[in-house]
Amino acid sequence: MKTLILSLAAMAAAFSGSAAAQTAPHEVKAREIYARVISFRTAAGQQQTPAMVAYLVETLKAGGVPEADMATLEEAGERALIVRIPGRKQGRPILFSAHMDVVDARREEWERDPFELIEQNGNFYGRGTSDNKAGVVALVSTILRFKDEQLKPARELVFAFVGDEETTMNTTRLIAAHPWVKNAEFAINTDAGGGILDDTTGKPLIYLVQGAEKTYATFDLIVTNPGGHSSRPRTDNAIYQLAHALEKVEAHRFPVMANDLSRSYLGAVGKAQPGPEGEALRKFAADPNDAAAADALAKSPEFVGTTRTTCVATMLEAGHAENALPQTAKAAVNCRIFPGVAVDTVRDGLVAAIADPEVKVVVRGQPEASPVSEMRPDVMAAITRAVHANYRGLTVAPYLESGGTDGKVYRIAGIPTFATSGLFSKPSEMFAHGLNERMPVAAVYQGFDHIYRLAVDLGGAKK
Repeated sequence: MKTLILSLAAMAAAFSGSAAAQTAPHEVKAREIYARVISFRTAAGQQQTPAMVAYLVETLKAGGVPEADMATLEEAGERALIVRIPGRKQGRPILFSAHMDVVDARREEWERDPFELIEQNGNFYGRGTSDNKAGVVALVSTILRFKDEQLKPARELVFAFVGDEETTMNTTRLIAAHPWVKNAEFAINTDAGGGILDDTTGKPLIYLVQGAEKTYATFDLIVTNPGGHSSRPRTDNAIYQLAHALEKVEAHRFPVMANDLSRSYLGAVGKAQPGPEGEALRKFAADPNDAAAADALAKSPEFVGTTRTTCVATMLEAGHAENALPQTAKAAVNCRIFPGVAVDTVRDGLVAAIADPEVKVVVRGQPEASPVSEMRPDVMAAITRAVHANYRGLTVAPYLESGGTDGKVYRIAGIPTFATSGLFSKPSEMFAHGLNERMPVAAVYQGFDHIYRLAVDLGGAKK
């Protein structure tokens, strides 16, 4: 256990060291950039990614990046940016990626302005502080540090700033097809991967590197009805019928599943995790057919997605007037599908669970499955060195992402992708997509350094 978990004193020293380094010129500049990019409301429909790209371009030009080494891409009003640092031509390019867009946030629902970076109580507050503008700043800071320190990588480094990861990922597809990117040997994605801190003590338990993610698919449940006047209720009602269908979706459990990556991940976390949850993790990793362990993990939001396909209702739409019976009721059910399971299989499972032929189950768009990226020893070794710079001896392990990132686009394009943010947080303090999103100040600065270390290490950079 001593090799897995730092002592409280060691952890405190690591964090205090990070805090002291925040006066370094590159960190002062990074904080300035962080505050500015948080201020852009880069949510779908706000048309703010062009303005943010313009700011990044001007910042990078001022830092010494030639215009010839920057390219902007646009799709449906959203803009993306690619920046390259030419290498000494010793190998194929390495891609580093972050997304600029965020899930929207309403000021009236937040305790603070979501589009203002606020430092308070040891945290940075603001929409995108973790997802994924910390990653954006880590890339920009790394580029500026390379220029300032006159570092030259052995191979070309390409930095991608995606404009629509939270929605269509169309700019990601443009990036993956770009001549600077399509021949990349592998990608480092800042939008996932990171360290888990114990909820009670705050001690680091394990560092995780994402090598695979589940298929993202949304199904619309649709009920139609002739409707009528609300003063003459019918025995059938589209809203009630939809509600009954949703209750069945809520109760449905997809089969327990496991693969080598998920078992390795859960087993590694189980060794570091104390208490009943850690025991359940270890038992499931040893035997995925252990029903009691699977049931225990099904109660954990942190781990249920790693043990099976999950589907959950996320949006409702019904009726057209308060004094009329509803003619249409519709619900969005978002599913995160275990690797290897077909989208049609999940749809069939929902249809069977609902058991009502009048409830239509329709998949949105054309969901894409993401292949698994087999862990590379050189990448894992570099990530481990970067993590151990602050947390000596901490276990670094691959994992299956229960959510989704645009890493799937790179993987589908043939670019193995490994997600690592350098950020550490407690499972109970994951606020991405939620109210009052925040990240510990020390963790953010460590994340900036983490990506810089990887670029230097993997890129073989030298003066």
